[in-house]
Amino acid sequence: MPIEKDQVCVLIPTLNEGPTIGALVREFRALGYTHIFVIDGNSTDDTRTIAAREGAGVEVQSGKGKGNALIEAFPLIEQPYILIVDGDGTYSPADAEKMLAPLAEGYDQVIGDRLTDKNRDAFSRLNYFGNQVLNRLFKLAHSAYLSDILSGYRAFTRDAIQQMHLHEAGFGIETEISAEAVRSGQKISVVPIEYKKRPGTPTKLNPFHDGFKITATIYRLARMSNPLFYFGLIGLILMIAGVFLGIYVILEWLRQIEHLPLTIFTVLLIVIGFQIFMFGVLSDMMLALHREVVRELHETRERKESR
Repeated sequence: MPIEKDQVCVLIPTLNEGPTIGALVREFRALGYTHIFVIDGNSTDDTRTIAAREGAGVEVQSGKGKGNALIEAFPLIEQPYILIVDGDGTYSPADAEKMLAPLAEGYDQVIGDRLTDKNRDAFSRLNYFGNQVLNRLFKLAHSAYLSDILSGYRAFTRDAIQQMHLHEAGFGIETEISAEAVRSGQKISVVPIEYKKRPGTPTKLNPFHDGFKITATIYRLARMSNPLFYFGLIGLILMIAGVFLGIYVILEWLRQIEHLPLTIFTVLLIVIGFQIFMFGVLSDMMLALHREVVRELHETRERKESR
């Protein structure tokens, strides 16, 4: 059964989107979406005025960054379904129904996939390549390939949002949402969408600075969802450093040159690295056991409710 449009809140985070926000709100309203909520990051242009004039509800966030905007907005939403879309005009409201359809089928979250062949011209080569690298790094760290973890077009049930523990203030929020959904075992659907070049406002994303921050976020969040990757990587780096240093110590020893402090340091690197790696292995086993127990409890509860 299709989702009724009055059950959906269209959430639009904005910062200086004056050239695009009016048309975006008008198009959503023309499609029948009456609950349109703009959360604004203290724009210095007329974004808020235009959005309110077109019929959107407008709130100004207290913190800075897209992450803070979404975290502040979620508790204010009463509708059972939430559709998030960037306010820069790169996403099409015409894809809204396609984004919401999987929620009616029981999915918890839907990600709009921008990285399809038909959208290649909307990306620079660097941007497209960087997105592909980050998606594969996310798969390695979180054991799930979601096609486009940085997409700004997403749909959720409100229950799915409430399961997440979100803290990222900036552009890392999409990565955190993806990681939290995987960690919580949510059903995630990925649908191809239209993606256009930015029509009127400069991008706020720095490919190198923000790319590094997103990479760090992917790795940091793996501590809870994939401890073997998180701790194992640290352990391997220490052990490899110890091995290379050990080779140098041995070569020096063959030349009758002793490096006692360096030898001790080499042994410590290898031992500590191995211990950290094994801690990752044990943590991963405990996490797998925990997930299995939670799954069995969930299945038991469902069987009881079905009787």
